[in-house]
Amino acid sequence: MELVSYSHSKGLYVYHLEWKTKYAYKMLRDIKYAKACEDILHKIAERHRMGLLEVAILAEHVHVVVEAPPSISPAKAKQLLKGGSSYQLFRLEPKFRLRYPKGHFWSAGNFGRTVSDVDIDTARTYVREQASQYQQLTLPQFD
Repeated sequence: MELVSYSHSKGLYVYHLEWKTKYAYKMLRDIKYAKACEDILHKIAERHRMGLLEVAILAEHVHVVVEAPPSISPAKAKQLLKGGSSYQLFRLEPKFRLRYPKGHFWSAGNFGRTVSDVDIDTARTYVREQASQYQQLTLPQFD
């Protein structure tokens, strides 16, 4: 994966997110609704300048790997994707309101983590080496 240049920053902002339908009802078991949910998620991501790298729609939960601009945190990405998809799914199939009369398609819980092309040990070693290189270059050695 390559680092992406943004205005005044450079980096890789990729998140693995997961969330479930409220009460773990299997609302997306019908292929029609699963495909619609995937299409909706792609449109929401495009609208907010995010890229969906992977999407898995299961009967009662969703997994996505999303690349986002630095201004979008994992929590914000989840909010945009969950809220937008809930709204659009209720518009697509009004009968979903019979199961969820208060309009909460997704449960409050979720899972999220950042992902990268380096592991934690590589990052820690890099930072440690930067600090030691900086000290060697700037601090005079006294005997």
